[in-house]
Amino acid sequence: MSQRNAALTAGISLIIMTIAAFFSSGFVYESLIVQGDAGTTFHNINNSQILFKAGIFGWLIILITDILVTWGFYIFLKPLNNNLSLLGAWLRLMYTAILAIAVFNLIMVMLLTNSTDYVSLFHIDQLQGKVMLFLDAFHMIWSMGLVIFGGHLFVVGYITFKSDSIPKFISILLLIASVGYIVNHLLITFLPQYESVITVLELVFLLPMIVGELGFGIWLLIKTKIKV
Repeated sequence: MSQRNAALTAGISLIIMTIAAFFSSGFVYESLIVQGDAGTTFHNINNSQILFKAGIFGWLIILITDILVTWGFYIFLKPLNNNLSLLGAWLRLMYTAILAIAVFNLIMVMLLTNSTDYVSLFHIDQLQGKVMLFLDAFHMIWSMGLVIFGGHLFVVGYITFKSDSIPKFISILLLIASVGYIVNHLLITFLPQYESVITVLELVFLLPMIVGELGFGIWLLIKTKIKV
């Protein structure tokens, strides 16, 4: 695998992943899940099964492209620092494994809302409570994984910052994004009561967290002189 092909693989995968993430997390999750309202959430998912299943399919695409990005980053960054690029790859694979566990909870939600058999087994309030429990588990497990993902971005940002061929502004965005992921999701996981602080930090780190890795992926595509 040449560095050019690795850069192409990582860049295209990142763009596909970003589109899938905006759909599954940004559109499907935000439009169907109402925090603190189990009844409305259950009703939304139950009446939008196709959309909810499409969201799960989007998460599967994210898992696959995450593995491709891990592979592409490792091959591309390996000549710059073999040991750190390997560390970064392992951190991202750990994150991907945790994300897969989180997505399993969404499959459980799909089963609970897609079959009338469970209505006879549980009282409707119990069923709605179980759905919210699995949704909260998805969000919490994913949030824990994003702390490790932040560690991955820090390693990638450090390697690229030491390189003379990669623009420094991309490296800085990656490093800032890594801090954002680590700090925000540590607070979400262990100190959720500080909701106002979390909201402010999310706004502060929003742009680097969105643009950092995606910007690196676009730069990789430009480097390979491939038009997307």
